[in-house]
Amino acid sequence: MSGLPSDMDSHRVQMKNVTDVTLFILIGFTDDFELQVFLFFLFLAIYLFTLIGNLGLVLLVIIDSRLHNPMYYFLSALSFLDACYSSVITPKMLVNFLSENKTISYLGCAAQMFLFITFGTTECFILAAMAYDRYEAIYKPLLYSVRMSPRVYVPLIIFCYIGGILHGALHTVATFSLSFCASNEIRHVFCDIPPLLALSCTDTHTNQLLVFYFSGSIEISTILIVLISYGFILSAILRMHSAEGRRKVFSTCGSHLTGVSIFHGTVLFMYVRPNSSYALDHDMVVSVFYTIVIPMLNPIIYSLRNKDVKEAVKRVFGKKMVC
Repeated sequence: MSGLPSDMDSHRVQMKNVTDVTLFILIGFTDDFELQVFLFFLFLAIYLFTLIGNLGLVLLVIIDSRLHNPMYYFLSALSFLDACYSSVITPKMLVNFLSENKTISYLGCAAQMFLFITFGTTECFILAAMAYDRYEAIYKPLLYSVRMSPRVYVPLIIFCYIGGILHGALHTVATFSLSFCASNEIRHVFCDIPPLLALSCTDTHTNQLLVFYFSGSIEISTILIVLISYGFILSAILRMHSAEGRRKVFSTCGSHLTGVSIFHGTVLFMYVRPNSSYALDHDMVVSVFYTIVIPMLNPIIYSLRNKDVKEAVKRVFGKKMVC
C-alpha cells in the first residue's frame, strides 16, 4: 500500500506533462546555418514579390475605374487573400531561419493554423466563384450585368469568407482539443495539421476523418463548379464566329484554369489522401509551395496574359515604368 501514493503522484505528473504544452518548436528545413541564410534571402525575395504583386493588383483595381466589374473584384479578392495567406506563414519562417529560438506559443500556433486554413479555404471558394463569373460573362453575356450585380457578387464574396472561417475554426478546435506528449518539436516551418497530429498521444482517427472528408468535400465541390462552368464556357467558345473573341476568352480562361490546377493539385496531394501516405519531410516542401510560392505566381498568371490589366498598369503607373 505504501507504493500506491507514489504511483498516483507519478500518474498526475505524467498527465500534467501531457496536457500543459505551452509552446512548440518549429524544426524547419535544416540545421545548416549557411543554407538557412540562403533560404532566408530566397524566401524574403519571394515574400516581397508576393506582397508587391498582389497588393499592387488590388490597388490597381481600386484606382482604375475600367476594372470596376465583378471579374476584377474577384481577382482583387484573390490577390488580397494571397497576400494574407503568405503573411501568415512567411514572416515567422524568416525569423526562424536566422534565430536559434524557433519556438511558437501554443496560442500562436493555433492562430497560425486557423488563419492559414481560413485563407486557403476561402481561396478555394473564390476560385470557384471566379469560374462561375466567367460562365455568366461568356455563356449569357446579355444577362451578365443583372446576374452578377452587386447584390450577387458581394454576398458571394462574403460567403466565401464565412465558409473559410467555419472550416478553419473546425480544424483548429479539433486539433487543439488533442493532448500532446513525447515531444513538442514540429517537423515543419509552420503549424500545419499533419505534423501536429503526429505529436498527439491521443487517438487522432476522428481528426483524420475530418481532414479527409471536409477538405475533400470542399475540394470536390469547388472543382466541380469550375469544371461545369468551363464546360459551358467551352461550348460558348465553339459557337463564336470571331477569332479575336475566341482568342481573348481562351487567354482569360486559360490563366484562371492554370491557377486553379496548380492550387488544387497541391492541396489535393496534401490533405485528400490516406494518412498512411503522409511523409512529413516531403509534405513540408509541398505545403511551402502552395502557401508561399503559389501566392507569388498568381499575379503573374492573371496579369501577364490579361490585356485589360496591362493597359491599366500603363494608365496608372505610366509607360516608362512599365518599360
